[in-house]
Amino acid sequence: MAVYLDNAATTALRAEALDAMLPYLRAEYANPSSPHSSGQRVRRALDEARERTAAAIGARPAEIVFTGSGSEADNLALFGLVAAGAGRGHLIISAIEHHAVLHAADVVRARGHTVTTLPVDRDGFVSEDALAGALEANAGATLVSVMHANNEIGTIERIERLAAIAHARRALFHTDAVQTVGHIGVDVKALGVDALSLSAHKFEGPKGVGALYVRSGVHPAPLIHGGGQEGGRRAGTENVAGVVGLATALDLAVRSVARHAAATSALRDELIESVLARIPGSALNGSRSERLPNNASLRFDGIDGQTMVLALDVVGFEVSTGSACTSGSLEPSHVLTAAGLDAAQARGTVRFSLGRGTTKADIASLLSHLPGMIERLRSLSAALVPGGGPSRARE
Repeated sequence: MAVYLDNAATTALRAEALDAMLPYLRAEYANPSSPHSSGQRVRRALDEARERTAAAIGARPAEIVFTGSGSEADNLALFGLVAAGAGRGHLIISAIEHHAVLHAADVVRARGHTVTTLPVDRDGFVSEDALAGALEANAGATLVSVMHANNEIGTIERIERLAAIAHARRALFHTDAVQTVGHIGVDVKALGVDALSLSAHKFEGPKGVGALYVRSGVHPAPLIHGGGQEGGRRAGTENVAGVVGLATALDLAVRSVARHAAATSALRDELIESVLARIPGSALNGSRSERLPNNASLRFDGIDGQTMVLALDVVGFEVSTGSACTSGSLEPSHVLTAAGLDAAQARGTVRFSLGRGTTKADIASLLSHLPGMIERLRSLSAALVPGGGPSRARE
């Protein structure tokens, strides 16, 4: 059986979440907006799931809007909050956002609003001074959106500080926390954010369901119009089974988050340190200390990451080069190039993302394959392309 190390793309559905979902796919199928007894039983399940989801991130139930995905939650935050602002809005994002934010920002710009993109440093951090400068240069900015942790390189941003800077200039602050919720402690009040996106399938819940936290007093314009579901913020009959699965998986993840983060971090560090010590011409992408517990983004001089992904798949390891949403793209990662890597370095990157089921034996087995595989791939590259052999790692 393959060793799955692509948990940043998606995770396995927990058995407990599936069990909790099944009644709402079978017997309890009524519409939660219906006034009869069957409908009201389903409504109670929906309300309970909202309460559990809110409690997991330090929010109130009325502040949770269930969506069809993390991408929809991001879009609702950006379009909804920019549109809700008076007059011509101004949006500030970082250069390493997920495409759900980047592409939404392109549409915001096309609609006549101003969009400012902040650079990041070599580790992927957004500069507090850069944000303050962008806000000073654009008085009356509507919204700042900076992701909590990057899905490719794993860097955890200093959201509390960035949100405080935005609020001091009367801008709202949204964070895409799809990679952090369920993996590290997340409290919306401690972060100081006005909106936060999450997605169930990143913490062993079902695909096709997410949520947006929206602070009380903040009123995004809806993306989907129709009925009055989700407090009028997202029309459409709720995916009750999915929502129940989300809440169950999130509740279980939060209960063990500290223990799981510590165990996963230890395996991550073993992988990173062993690769850097044993494989010349290797380097780590992103912050060494302020990174997701499960993320090891490593680059190898003289190889192509996509080729390495295929080679690892043949010997039973499932990994990726970066975001699954851009798999197959011929362009180097926008995250890696924004962090200062050249095209060759970006294309030589492989992302290993660990999960709850990853074991010490899995990492040991991977490490037994990597040095020889890298050597063979570099030899092949050197034979095909003169000068294509390994070089010293560039930090």
